Amino acid sequence: MFTECTLQVAARYCGPPASANGGYVCGLVAAAIGLPVTLRLIKPIPVQAPLNLRAGDDGQWRLFAQDLAVIEVRDAQAPLVPPAVCDYATAAAAAQQTIDPSIHPCPGCFVCGPARAAGDGLRLSAGVVPGRDIVATPWQPAAEFAGSDGYIVPEIVAAALDCPGYQSLRSEGGFWLLGEYTVHQTGHVRAGEACVITAWEISRRGRIASVGTALYGADGGLRAVAAGTWIQPRSA
Repeated sequence: MFTECTLQVAARYCGPPASANGGYVCGLVAAAIGLPVTLRLIKPIPVQAPLNLRAGDDGQWRLFAQDLAVIEVRDAQAPLVPPAVCDYATAAAAAQQTIDPSIHPCPGCFVCGPARAAGDGLRLSAGVVPGRDIVATPWQPAAEFAGSDGYIVPEIVAAALDCPGYQSLRSEGGFWLLGEYTVHQTGHVRAGEACVITAWEISRRGRIASVGTALYGADGGLRAVAAGTWIQPRSA
């Protein structure tokens, strides 16, 4: 088994300016290791720079930018059991009920940024489903995000499940950072498939919140589920 490899995140896949989208990087790391893992994001992850993923003498994987650890990896927590899904039309309607783009905390984010052009970013905006404690958005992933087998690559699936978790906090533009993230992919997603992403808040204690997100295929089957811990910086 390999114990070290080099990864790099293109500038396109940013979250905050000049740093990588956390979900995307987590997907890259999990795919490289080949197992579901829980990742703790320690520092902003630079884009357009070599990142070294290696296993230490203690057996723990870490991702380094130069000599600085930016992610720590541990065995994955158990997958969440998501609430019942809504249909595609309901998700599409919910996605129209989102925050004013002018107060978006990260307008250039690859996953949710409203400043990204259609076809460049994913532009996922999960809104509240009436009568439910979930938010939802539709997603039809573009063919450019598929591998040679026609299935969407793991880092894009992981990215797509990231920001809807933040949106479940309903913070009206408040700034939060992803602290921990786990993705369990249970099935494949085809390019162009009419998918639904749902997210829900699990708990909140002060500036720390736990959320879940789930991705469903066109047949309503669960394709992936993620757990995220979000942290609101003291200065936010």
